Amino acid sequence: MSGLESPNGVGEVTAVPDSASSLAKMLYILQLFSETEPVWSTAAILEALETSRSTGYRYIKTLHDAGLLNTVRNGHYTLGPRIIEMDLQIRQTDPLLLASHGVLEDLVDKIGHSALLCTAYGDSVLCVAECRDPMSPANRFSRGERRPLFQGAISKVILAHLPHYRLKAIYPRQREEIEKAGLGSTWSDFRATLGKFKKDGYVMTVGEFNPGVCGVAAPILTDQKTALGSVGVAWDVKERSDVDVQDAVLAVKQAATTISERMMEKQLR
Repeated sequence: MSGLESPNGVGEVTAVPDSASSLAKMLYILQLFSETEPVWSTAAILEALETSRSTGYRYIKTLHDAGLLNTVRNGHYTLGPRIIEMDLQIRQTDPLLLASHGVLEDLVDKIGHSALLCTAYGDSVLCVAECRDPMSPANRFSRGERRPLFQGAISKVILAHLPHYRLKAIYPRQREEIEKAGLGSTWSDFRATLGKFKKDGYVMTVGEFNPGVCGVAAPILTDQKTALGSVGVAWDVKERSDVDVQDAVLAVKQAATTISERMMEKQLR
């Protein structure tokens, strides 16, 4: 890896803008760590930041003191224990996770597919919870993983329910990806496609990540009908020829409605 390039988790490349603040540049260090590159040396971090040695050392020390970096050997770092501690706090307090308690499990019991809970994260979608079925497809999306905002049912149904101003900002930035995903070659086509998703109340896709794997997802909505996230299920069409698609659609829509209602009830208290 060279310069300021680093994977952002969905196959793209990000970089620290020249105008980024000192805080942004320091936090960028955390983005360097990935499944393929979990350990970074001080020298490699300094090279990636393209900053002075004194500034780079100060950033590393600050993150280390905060527990966000951990020393594994002299001058080499991994992500730190504070992140594990923060993840536990999220699991125990995140409103979306709390509102989903029991819902994913019921969904798996009802229709026999693995269930996912996702939320928007920048120009991508992040899995925040999962409930696996024993016959779950291999290489399935799991907690902490990101996928593009334009591929897969769980992503597309969130995209369709984003606020208009966010879609207006996303479209010029991601126009080529949107067209490649078959979501429209113009702004009007893009809006028309998303409008159909909204009218249906769900999205179904087949084979967009794994051949023969079908996905169905429905949106978790605010009282303003914008997306907080999505609930989805997936199954292998060949292995699960017994699946009733309409039953799956109805069950997923009901699960999303239940979580949406719980979120709104929580806000009213």
